[in-house]
Amino acid sequence: MEPLDTQVRFLLESDRLKSVLRQSPLTDRSRRENSAEHSWHLTLMALILAEHAPPGTDLARVHAMLVVHDLVEIDAGDLFVYADPQAQRLQAERERAAADRIFGLLPATQADAARALWDEFEERRTPEARFARALDRLEPMLINMATGGGTWIEHSVTADQVLGKVSLIEDGSPALGAYAREMIARAVGLGFLHPAAGASPGQTGRPGPAEPARYAAPPARGPASPPAPGSASPPAPGSASPPAPQSPSPATPGAHPALEDGPGAPA
Repeated sequence: MEPLDTQVRFLLESDRLKSVLRQSPLTDRSRRENSAEHSWHLTLMALILAEHAPPGTDLARVHAMLVVHDLVEIDAGDLFVYADPQAQRLQAERERAAADRIFGLLPATQADAARALWDEFEERRTPEARFARALDRLEPMLINMATGGGTWIEHSVTADQVLGKVSLIEDGSPALGAYAREMIARAVGLGFLHPAAGASPGQTGRPGPAEPARYAAPPARGPASPPAPGSASPPAPGSASPPAPQSPSPATPGAHPALEDGPGAPA
């Protein structure tokens, strides 16, 4: 099969992400958002909130990670962020198998590059991955605030549970983490979140443990793809889903060659 045929087959398979529903509603509350819409929203957030990324962050790589990170949900579906640990472990297994199949549809060079981006996002070992994951946790909080509590109210979520995710946001962006903490305090005051057990009036509760990386580091894949120039942008102004490292200098958007194919293309 010609490389173009394989690339088109991958692109058509990726269209199925539009049919994967999350629990978060649209802000007009007309229906639930799908995972493709979520990925688009995160990529837009990375562009608009670029100035809140750590100095030196390669924003083009962040964009690439956000575009591919949820493709595994085509096979694995989306799991509610506060699901129990056993459900999280089973989801991790399903997503690894999905990554093998879906990225394997691409020509070999692009398949390795796309899988490396997905692994990097899951492991959170680089500033780019940590910033991308911070946005992934922040976006559903924004949606819940805009929809009168959204899935927080639907699932009787407590402030403690949400605070347990804030350390992950702070790890990727202290500024966005502080914003999230203030938002949670407002949510408790508005009755969108149950106060933490034992919290005094006016308190949201105590921060929970940092969310661990869900996947172990994969085997070595050979030379990593070279980073592309990044870029910066202006700021912008609060998660849930369905059951079923590196250089100082301001960040600035550009194109990332991570998924280029052909002679001389980076792996």
